Amino acid sequence: MAEKDKPWLFRTYAGHSTAKKSNELYRSNLAKGQTGLSVAFDLPTQTGYDSDHVLARGEVGKVGVPVCHLGDMRALFNEIPLEQMNTSMTINATAPWLLSLYIAVAEEQGADVRQLQGTVQNDLVKEYLSRGTYICPPKPSLTMITDVAAYTQQHLPKWNPMNVCSYHLQEAGATPEQELAYALATGIAVLDDLKKKVAEKDFPNMVGRISFFVNAGIRFVTEMCKMRAFAELWDEITLARYGIEEEKYRRFRYGVQVNSLGLTEPQPENNVYRILLEMLAVTLSKNARARAVQLPAWNEALGLPRPWDQQWSLRMQQIVAYETDLLEFGDLFDGNPAVAAKVEELKNGARAELELLDSMGGAIAAIDYMKGRLVESNAERLNRIETKETVVVGVNRWTEGEPSPLTAGDGGIMTVDPGVEDEQISRLNAWRAERDDLAVATALEKLRDDAAAGRNVMPASIAAARAGATTGEWAGIMRSVHGEYRGPTGVSSSPSNRTEGLEPIREAVDAVSQRLGRRLKFLVGKPGLDGHSNGAEQIAFRARDCGMDITYEGIRLTPEQIVARAREDDAHVVGLSILSGSHLPLIEDTMNRMRAEGLSHIPVVVGGIIPDEDAEKLRAMGVARVYTPKDFELNRIMMDIVALVDQDQAAA
Repeated sequence: MAEKDKPWLFRTYAGHSTAKKSNELYRSNLAKGQTGLSVAFDLPTQTGYDSDHVLARGEVGKVGVPVCHLGDMRALFNEIPLEQMNTSMTINATAPWLLSLYIAVAEEQGADVRQLQGTVQNDLVKEYLSRGTYICPPKPSLTMITDVAAYTQQHLPKWNPMNVCSYHLQEAGATPEQELAYALATGIAVLDDLKKKVAEKDFPNMVGRISFFVNAGIRFVTEMCKMRAFAELWDEITLARYGIEEEKYRRFRYGVQVNSLGLTEPQPENNVYRILLEMLAVTLSKNARARAVQLPAWNEALGLPRPWDQQWSLRMQQIVAYETDLLEFGDLFDGNPAVAAKVEELKNGARAELELLDSMGGAIAAIDYMKGRLVESNAERLNRIETKETVVVGVNRWTEGEPSPLTAGDGGIMTVDPGVEDEQISRLNAWRAERDDLAVATALEKLRDDAAAGRNVMPASIAAARAGATTGEWAGIMRSVHGEYRGPTGVSSSPSNRTEGLEPIREAVDAVSQRLGRRLKFLVGKPGLDGHSNGAEQIAFRARDCGMDITYEGIRLTPEQIVARAREDDAHVVGLSILSGSHLPLIEDTMNRMRAEGLSHIPVVVGGIIPDEDAEKLRAMGVARVYTPKDFELNRIMMDIVALVDQDQAAA
């Protein structure tokens, strides 16, 4: 029997409301046996806005913790010795800045910065494809990724400077082959650029510090084979492309958050089984076992998990690691012909896709192509669920059952106090009033000069953090130097070849369009900072295939912009998608502006993770329809939209 393995790092992805409340949660989770931290930042922090920016309205503290300055970071890690901690920070566009704040706090604690351990996600490429929290265009963003990596090589040798993140690719619909290829292409793009910034003798170590953050779905045998394929392909690439001979530097190192896309709103108690099966995909095979695992909570399809829900997921990891005999054996799948065949199939598919991306100039040049393919793959996935080719228990089969006692009382989720935003803004204003404005201005000017000259931005970013600069000010410098990016939507104007089940809807669209005197105009918008665009993309994709005239301009729009576009396009119906929990303030603002512009006759439909109580509030505001994850039948939604427009036309 092989020597017993050490367990992986136990993490939960956490952060909400304020730095103080998140710190209390972190210390509580560590006391319960969690062995590493995984920090969730709110959307303004992720996209480089201070909490009082117009685009931050309704988003502060909703999907993570707001960190505007050194004081917030100090409060976040109060009484947590960073020199002894392994911290993962899920941050990308503002990764250089958040790492700078982290370093500054560690210095204040008296830590030896060279001993800091952890990971900053720092993968901008996947933001353009799936998550949407980008700021600058791809090329300067790649430069910032490698600035962080080169800085850590010299100053934070135990720190992982990047998680190549395939997690959100699968959430956006990627097939296993696409997830492999797009993530590996990103790793190649980073290493190609990084090779110019570090000494030749240091490059192998840098290759060894690049890690991956992956997704494990419910088809856990295929997912386990995907992990083995990842490990073998990365070994192949680092040896053949970069000549890395030492095996320890070629090792595929990854952490995982198991799939949230497949968690269901109906019968949410079933999600516990899904999460366990998905965890097995990344723990059963010793040769492809994750170094760190964080599990979603059973109720993430409903809203923000409570501390008890996170504890339940942590206990699941501890039971597998300590009560079972899993860690006492070598790899259980070596020599298995079915596994070997599946791994080769996945590797061959990924290699073919990598060759295509390479012919396009690599990951940075192929962003539009990859985005389009993900939208198409996600459409195919949803179609299989609609037609019941893919069975989802409690959603499209066996939908009748007992009501879940887990959701009784408080609805089974935690809600963020709406007063959090005002409190955070007050603290931000107090911070600005007490700092040395001249020192801040001097530090920001140095940051601007270094960014414009192509020098590594990390030293100037750390100096700005110490001086008291804010997240919005740091990102403002990056925007002023590099410009701001507007990502592809992945939804073309040309309909796909799909016809199955669409003819009745097309006939209905044609009929109402004839009565309107022009093609039915459907405006799809995403107000606020929520970059989870999958739902909006699929609605726009299906509506286009049904014959509607679609306007979909992507993410990060203000209510003012959406209402202005509805007026300009003379839209017949407006669809809004929000998954960040900020639906009430943003939609109330939108509805008020619609009325002020004389557009209250236009039906507004809303989709997102919306509790029943909030859905009632939205309908009271005048929203015509509210859709949540349980409404997976897109064709039914399309017919609802046609009926709403037809009713509006008849009333007129």
